Amino acid sequence: MIDTDAVVIGAGPVGLFQVFQLGLLGLEAHVVDVLPEPGGQCVALYPDKPIYDVPGIPACTGRELAQLLLDQAAPFLPRDAQGHSTRLHLGQQVAHLSRDDCGHFKLTTQQGRAFRARAVFIAAGAGAFVPRSLNLPGLGDCTNVHHHLPDAGQPAPWAGQHVVVCGGGDEALSTVVALSADTPERRPAQITLQHRRDVFQAEPELDAAVRLLMRDGAVRLQTGLPDALDTDGGRVTALRLLGSDGQPVSLPLDHLLIRQGLSPRLGPLAEWGLTLERKQVSVSSATFESNLPGVYAVGDVNTYPGKKRLLLCGFHEATLAAHAASAALNPDAPQHLLYTTTSPLLKQRLGRA
Repeated sequence: MIDTDAVVIGAGPVGLFQVFQLGLLGLEAHVVDVLPEPGGQCVALYPDKPIYDVPGIPACTGRELAQLLLDQAAPFLPRDAQGHSTRLHLGQQVAHLSRDDCGHFKLTTQQGRAFRARAVFIAAGAGAFVPRSLNLPGLGDCTNVHHHLPDAGQPAPWAGQHVVVCGGGDEALSTVVALSADTPERRPAQITLQHRRDVFQAEPELDAAVRLLMRDGAVRLQTGLPDALDTDGGRVTALRLLGSDGQPVSLPLDHLLIRQGLSPRLGPLAEWGLTLERKQVSVSSATFESNLPGVYAVGDVNTYPGKKRLLLCGFHEATLAAHAASAALNPDAPQHLLYTTTSPLLKQRLGRA
């Protein structure tokens, strides 16, 4: 059980800024996200596309914005000796939320991690982003089916083997390029891109890069619709396809890497007793607290009169939610508005005293 002041659900830009704002007010926060890296949809869906409407930043990519926010929140996301943040819990989806007799929240993830917190901040965007998979019986039970690339420094499970990458969008094509350019000790012996047809829905530069790899024989293309699996001992041994001519095709493989994008789902959040309007959490526009006292919602996941689903609005919401929570958790403490330019206390908390 991890005891903390607050748990932030969602490590996207608004969730990371929420940690920063809570830290300025002296509140410790742990962050939970179902994705394997921070940044939310900015990193998962458009990591290299420019964003132009963040105040003070004329242009930056989704990945650059996530890193800037991580750098900003770094004083409140301490790291261990191995360089891992002890308050950032990735690859974890919050499944259960309850409240004990002392008024503390207990949260547990599907992966078994447990938290006890005095406040909860939902910054889940449009919901938990989960990978789109193939609708094939038995797929989820196979140990050599993957939806994410391994973290940098982690061993590649398909090194020296045949990996089939499913998909025809930016995510799949960028994966093929990355695998082809990987170091010799991590690179697959064979890469096959599997898509329903020889037409991709990707940026022209990516399309051209993959076509060049195909021309040079570094990547093979196999078209068709996935229809079934051949398995042996809990592993996929071949992907069965239905060709454009209606004939079956068997595609042998060692590893299946499905890269068909992400789909947002509210998931267990919809069962916590929150008031929802069109799959968004209804909140007060003054405090961004939901109908459950102590549970706040910020960013695209919330709704209120006049709501605008803009990133900069999420930053504003996180700020007001942090101040509302601070006042509720410390009712006897004076709630003075401090400024980072002049406050010795805030500079101390930021490590700049």
